[in-house]
Amino acid sequence: MSNGQSPDQNAVALIAGPTASGKSDLAITLAHAIRRHGRDAAIINADSAQVYADLQVLSARPDPAEMGQVEHRLFGTWDGATACSAADWAAAAATEIARAHAAGIIPILVGGTGLYMRTLLDGIAPVPAIDPQVRDDVRAMPLADAYLALQSADPDRAALLNPADSTRIARALEVVRSTGHPLAHWQARKEGGIGDSIHLAPAILLPDRDWLYARCDLRFSHMIERGAVAEVERLLARQLSPDLPVMRAIGVPEIAGWLGGELTREQAIEAGQQATRNYAKRQYTWFRRQPPPEWPRDALYNDNPEAIIEILFRNLGLT
Repeated sequence: MSNGQSPDQNAVALIAGPTASGKSDLAITLAHAIRRHGRDAAIINADSAQVYADLQVLSARPDPAEMGQVEHRLFGTWDGATACSAADWAAAAATEIARAHAAGIIPILVGGTGLYMRTLLDGIAPVPAIDPQVRDDVRAMPLADAYLALQSADPDRAALLNPADSTRIARALEVVRSTGHPLAHWQARKEGGIGDSIHLAPAILLPDRDWLYARCDLRFSHMIERGAVAEVERLLARQLSPDLPVMRAIGVPEIAGWLGGELTREQAIEAGQQATRNYAKRQYTWFRRQPPPEWPRDALYNDNPEAIIEILFRNLGLT
């Protein structure tokens, strides 16, 4: 993914992986190593929870002390009342990357939201706005009826989807009904990606699963101790729509259930830990299978982070 310039002139580092895999610490280590090399670096958030100002604790967003005197961008940028789509984030990230390059700064993308990264690098399908009446009609349909309708209107897409995947079935059906073209038609016309204009130096962290899940459990317990309950109380006081991403973030429904008397403290913590492990498992699978095969995937970060830094340095053109 290079436009032919010297790699360090349009270089972008990318550290990706499941939640609790050590991405933030590695990014700060890389940023300090880049500084010692005579350049500056800025960390750009690529996590769909850490974009929200309302989720300081539950998103594990680094606080000023944890930022290690490294500039961090797109952390806590969105108010929870406004959903941040992949397209919204990609546009903001592309702007921050361009600003960094113009200032001679190397951007370090860090996060675990694969859709964000894919949208930034590959672009997004230019699907026209969905007719509101079509959307309302589709979303009012029973799931079984919607799936049958999709099998008729877009059989190729229906064959790819789990019949129980209500969100994707509704999306595919509303697209073909509203635009007259199946979703694949629009996805083949992706636009706006920056992958061909940068020199990407990626690294995917895939640590031992048992170690990862244990960290997930411990981190959620620490979140409870560090103010997650008060964070949810503030969110509930805002009376935001339950459909907003900030209200569906891991930990919010579980703690809200505890505050509402539906769960005990212990049940809420257990549910939050389970939700975190489930999310980490999905991310682990995605990052193992979806990115290009040439992207380095390292399971030994905790034993040898220096090796990953060396790989990133080499791929950034800094050695």
